[in-house]
Amino acid sequence: MAGSPSTSDLQASLAESAAREAHSRQAAFEASAWLAAIVENSDDAILSKTLDGIILSWNAGAEKLFGYTVDEAVGQSITIIIPQDRFHEEEAIIRQLRAGEKVRPFETVRRRKDGNSVDISLTVSPVKDATGKVLGASKIARDITPSKKAAERQALLLREMNHRVKNLFALTAALVSISARSAEDVDELADDLSARLAALSRAHALILPHHSSATTEELDVTLMALLQIILAAHESRDKRISIEGDDTPIGRQALPTFALVLHELATNAAKYGGLATAEGKLAISVAIDSGQMTLTWRETGAPARSDPTGPEGFGSRLERASVTSLNGSIERHWLENGLEMVLQFPIRDLSR
Repeated sequence: MAGSPSTSDLQASLAESAAREAHSRQAAFEASAWLAAIVENSDDAILSKTLDGIILSWNAGAEKLFGYTVDEAVGQSITIIIPQDRFHEEEAIIRQLRAGEKVRPFETVRRRKDGNSVDISLTVSPVKDATGKVLGASKIARDITPSKKAAERQALLLREMNHRVKNLFALTAALVSISARSAEDVDELADDLSARLAALSRAHALILPHHSSATTEELDVTLMALLQIILAAHESRDKRISIEGDDTPIGRQALPTFALVLHELATNAAKYGGLATAEGKLAISVAIDSGQMTLTWRETGAPARSDPTGPEGFGSRLERASVTSLNGSIERHWLENGLEMVLQFPIRDLSR
């Protein structure tokens, strides 16, 4: 029949169609292989589960993050990595998936095989069949522990900076008062106050971290030298601060922390204690025995305080944390007109 395709034309058309189908299948296979490789080699934990919460797949990132091998995880309930107080999150996810709603990424906590908790960022996506029916979900979990710790550290540093700035203003006011009591004219007041502020600046520099080797080399100080630097800004002409006893080197690693402790004690003494009044005194004695340094800090002539044992402020918590980091201890004994503190530190920790 005229115009009808020949047998050879039909065969050629069928061969071309088969080639296209084979190419399409090969492309799909390669795409699946690429996707599988991406999932398996991802640093993030990638897993899939049914709507009943049964784990279907578990990549190497999930093994690393949660501690379960693929054989231990697949076939188990997703609750093996969910703390009991977070079960409601999984219930909400399943409810949203069944309703066809989008699950927004969120931060949460999951449980590792060893029982420890891990902070994660979680992304949930529905898995659908060809008709659009939701069969389950895929989850991508990313460990955000480092960023969480960085945020906590930043918050602590901001609080510490705020605390230090407030203390510096309070100290400056106290130093003005001290200088004014002993100065006979404006010039003498200016000179005395400038010297005190310079001493305060040197003391404050010791509690900051140092990075250059040139600066670090200058920090070979002993306990007695450190006390002189910290307290120089608070001394008066009548020598109301006395320091006596044994001496020991303070190591470069321990120096900023230990200087911070002494700075806090001196700040409190100038604001509320024995250095806050004209007649107040501060006596410090140091004894070293059997690898232990004991520093006794005694303030007398302090102004009366209605409740010296009131709620603990940030400065006190910072002070306690600093003492603990050097494996030390601090005890307070309130006196009728002052305060006595006993600080103890292992010499090995001070010399680091």
